[in-house]
Amino acid sequence: MFKQPTIRRLVRAEPTILRRLLLPLPLQNHVTQLPERTSPRYLRGSKPGSSLLSLHWPRPPRNLLIIQKLFSAEVVEAVLKFSKHIHSEYPDVNLVFEPRITESLKNRLDFPIFASDDHATIADKIDVIATFGGDGTVLRAASLFKLHGSVPPILSFSMGTLGFLGEWSFHEHKKAWREMYMSGSDVAMRDAAYPRGDWEAPNTGSYVGWERMTGKSLGAQRAAKVLLRHRIKADVFDPQGNNINNWLSDTLSSETQLETKPVAGTKEPFPSLRAINEISVHRGSHPHLAIIDIYQNGHFLTETTADGILISTPTGSTAYSLSAGGPIVHPLVKSLLITPISPCSLSFRSLVLPLDTKVCLHMSPKNRGRELDLNIDGKRCAGVSPGSEIRIEGEFVGRARPGEEWHGGVPCVIRTEDDDPWVGGLTGLLKFNHPFGRESTGDD
Repeated sequence: MFKQPTIRRLVRAEPTILRRLLLPLPLQNHVTQLPERTSPRYLRGSKPGSSLLSLHWPRPPRNLLIIQKLFSAEVVEAVLKFSKHIHSEYPDVNLVFEPRITESLKNRLDFPIFASDDHATIADKIDVIATFGGDGTVLRAASLFKLHGSVPPILSFSMGTLGFLGEWSFHEHKKAWREMYMSGSDVAMRDAAYPRGDWEAPNTGSYVGWERMTGKSLGAQRAAKVLLRHRIKADVFDPQGNNINNWLSDTLSSETQLETKPVAGTKEPFPSLRAINEISVHRGSHPHLAIIDIYQNGHFLTETTADGILISTPTGSTAYSLSAGGPIVHPLVKSLLITPISPCSLSFRSLVLPLDTKVCLHMSPKNRGRELDLNIDGKRCAGVSPGSEIRIEGEFVGRARPGEEWHGGVPCVIRTEDDDPWVGGLTGLLKFNHPFGRESTGDD
């Protein structure tokens, strides 16, 4: 007859097994339990001709949202390694995952993690975002804040197919995180630009998180550099002229709850929809071409008959717009692009306009009652019927007046000021001006 072993026998025979039995199971906590968000300040660079900003934390960041590429075993292992490193070396940092990821990782980590399952509080809790994947993963992270004017800094590790927006290799994850985390621990406060959020008087004292990292302060000259990518925003009006942004935002929030992809809620009654790449209107599955009237600053520009139309940012100029024949624009150029998708007219070329240009897309009655697809960064948001309007303009970035809050844009932490990832992306990934034919081997 089987005799159940006693605790004493287990201690003598298998102390490791007993310790595992007595250890509490990893907990899945909720984002509502996290401390309030710490918003960084951004300092103007002192280097002549530089448009990059320096990242300054008023206190150590505590809440880290990790967004990873789906269905990739390599990425999962990288995220586990990164998570264990953060928990070991930075124990005050709380790790937040998307709900579906939390379920798969909580049994592989022996410390509590948090699930971003409350879309209404994400914007008030997350200090910084780390992405593991390609450009789509970065876009997914930014899209969580499509209803908000303030996006946390994004630290992106390139582990995807293209990686044009990925700034860091994973083997640099310790260095990359340390530079971002320590940035501001010894940086001067002068000429600071203030992001959204309530600010108290600057505290020049040290914090536990930074004191633990003795000897690793970057100093004023080595603060993490930020490339602030501009966004565009859209307001949607029905044929009667009513702003339906509140209905769209509620629809997005309810849909993402069902898909377990949280979109940060907002307290604005009519929040604009923001895009880091492009806002597009497309004919979708309909066989007939879309007919759209385009207005610039209230003046009629043209009527286009095409598969669709793209309004892109400089960041999006190397995405869908480039495939549709649009130009390549540096991400720091304050502009927006109008690019047709397979137009009937050969004379409709892409236009580059100032960022503060107001573009209106009017769905022509000639579409004969059918809806066209409205997409934000490649994801369908709604169908727009004839008579509807989409009013698009660049999102304001900066401070309206001295001393006011800094807002707008998507801050991306880049490697160094001397290493321009945009040029590397053009030559290495897009093969810009790559010669045709067989490459010279140097023997000729």
